[in-house]
Amino acid sequence: MVKRFLVTACVMMLPAMAVADGHVTGDAEAGEKVFRKCKACHAVGEGAENKVGPVLNGVVDRAFGAVEGFSYSDALMEAAAEGKAWTPEELDAFLQKPRSYLKGTKMSFAGLRKEDDRANVIAYLASFPAEGS
Repeated sequence: MVKRFLVTACVMMLPAMAVADGHVTGDAEAGEKVFRKCKACHAVGEGAENKVGPVLNGVVDRAFGAVEGFSYSDALMEAAAEGKAWTPEELDAFLQKPRSYLKGTKMSFAGLRKEDDRANVIAYLASFPAEGS
């Protein structure tokens, strides 16, 4: 009985975890609702275009600064030169408080304080492969 309870409790906690061993574990459907906060500056899906921020199709595991035609901040391009990529872990850290994560970023968004919101929006973004993939 105790073992069953522990297994159930662990399974129920998974959506609240942003990443586990490099894998996205959030709820993409819930992430779609969280993404509404991002829509003013970012687009995803078929036909998405750059806005104030770059298109986020294929962002999970994409190299920093890789969207053609988007003018990134110097800070982000320096991180790109170091070979950084938007892994689920990096996205989680960035989305928590962008300006603390990357000093000099153009992104003015305050961040997502709730771990489950970050996990869910990352899962949502992971559901959009790069165009042509």
